[in-house]
Amino acid sequence: MTSKPTFRPAALADAATLTVLMDIAGEGVPNRLWLEMAGPGNSALEVGRERARREEGGFSYRHTTVAEIGDEIAACLIGYVLDDPYDLSDLDDMPEPFQPLIRLEAQAPGTWYVNVMATFAEYRGQSLGKQLLDVAAERTREVGASASSIIVGSWNAGAGRLYERCGYQPIARDTAILPESYPQSGDWILMVRPLP
Repeated sequence: MTSKPTFRPAALADAATLTVLMDIAGEGVPNRLWLEMAGPGNSALEVGRERARREEGGFSYRHTTVAEIGDEIAACLIGYVLDDPYDLSDLDDMPEPFQPLIRLEAQAPGTWYVNVMATFAEYRGQSLGKQLLDVAAERTREVGASASSIIVGSWNAGAGRLYERCGYQPIARDTAILPESYPQSGDWILMVRPLP
């Protein structure tokens, strides 16, 4: 029998685990970008870990809730309120793969944005995704936002169905820019869940 998960704010010491979960959520794209940032002879995972250890930014332990089963982190949720108004003035300076995502974020200003939601493989199928989306709804209420938002790849039909079951509806899409070596292709889809 599986233990019931507990949820807690992430700690600085969780940064390495959050890095792996971020890469899982991003289907390997974060690792590839971190490798470019690291340069020859350096570890991509160390770059990711340093980013997770930051006090601010979209990928920071400070914006993270972890789900634990027993004494292990099983999943995480990273989210925060999107700027309103949303500033797109530095869009062209961003790495090209992020540009469609940022354009979509700009269409949901002021929402509580689910940036990352990921579960380790051995803990999937235990409704952790739904429970983390319930945490996202709580955070949305706590900050006084009227809705939460999330972006999903059109190729990730299972995640899209989960989000719809939890009240998220698609409102916009943009072509995904993925490395040529990746098997998936399609669009990023912005989904929004208004608070009841």
